[in-house]
Amino acid sequence: MLWFVLTTGACNLACKYCGGSFRNEHSPWRPRAAPGEVAKFIASRDSSPVVFFYGGEPLLNPQYIAEVMDALGNARFGIQTNGTLVKRLPTELWRRFSTVLLSIDGPKEVTDYYRGVGVYDKVVEALRWLKNEVGCRCKVIARMAVSSRTRLYRDVVYLLGLGFDAVHWQLNVIWTEEWGPAEFLKWAEESYLPDVARLRDLFLAEARRGRVLGVIPFLGIYRALLVRPYDWVPCGAGKHSFAINTDGRVLHCPIAVSEKWATAGHIKIGIKNGVKLKDKCLTCEYRHVCGGRCLYTHYEDYWGEEGFDAVCQVTKRTIQILEEGAPILAELMRGGVVRKEDIDYDPLLDSTEVIP
Repeated sequence: MLWFVLTTGACNLACKYCGGSFRNEHSPWRPRAAPGEVAKFIASRDSSPVVFFYGGEPLLNPQYIAEVMDALGNARFGIQTNGTLVKRLPTELWRRFSTVLLSIDGPKEVTDYYRGVGVYDKVVEALRWLKNEVGCRCKVIARMAVSSRTRLYRDVVYLLGLGFDAVHWQLNVIWTEEWGPAEFLKWAEESYLPDVARLRDLFLAEARRGRVLGVIPFLGIYRALLVRPYDWVPCGAGKHSFAINTDGRVLHCPIAVSEKWATAGHIKIGIKNGVKLKDKCLTCEYRHVCGGRCLYTHYEDYWGEEGFDAVCQVTKRTIQILEEGAPILAELMRGGVVRKEDIDYDPLLDSTEVIP
């Protein structure tokens, strides 16, 4: 199981697409759930948990991280962080992480526009510090938000060239004010989807050389097409993954700290409530690949059905573009050029969403 542990609802940034901190009444900035209680709850339900620290910005509360890690010695640890406060956590703890996701959107001009002036330099410094000085053997993943200023091919190739082990991205849709469904679809047809095809061609070219690029949405989709399909949303929310909020509530989704449907239970009483997908997803021909995409969007229709369908349309086209290359990758796997294990990607181990 994947467990997100929120260490605080506060954030030290105010990025354009999320606005920064959760409200204190929804995710207390000073946790009311003690680290030991959280660790005990996880340990009682999972003998080999995957634990990711989350926020807000989790490194605003490094002591909380340290205490949970100390109490869960057998867990696989990861963190999703904006990368500006990495030196707040001791180097010996960084060496215990299996995965670190650093939020960065691409080149400096793109990252700083959306995340704030100077953020790019701090994230790159964090990447180099973890790799070179700390000697962290963890997988370091670039965590992108893809918006109107993104040029997907350029930005993913750029981040891989910086030294990230992999790149994961999410589309800035549904709750954004940057664009609406019509503008998003126009941008997708003119920029995003052509770049998905270019990036697929690069991915396959490298695969022919025996090198599997860490393009996480491609790995996740090719896993479903060639190895094993998804039976639920790939991030696992509400079934294979839960979040523990700073007030002790257990959530189906880590970003849904105020939404009533998202409360699955409490660390004092256990997990009591379930969730479901929309009927249109249950009958979709791509359900085995997409899994339903994002649980949050099934309950929070900020763009309405028009917006849900717009993102769904782009998702289907993305899958179709990768399907076109699937026979090539399958042949490389049969010939031993690419190992099955390199394509059998498990997003729960990295806390990633493979359907952007």
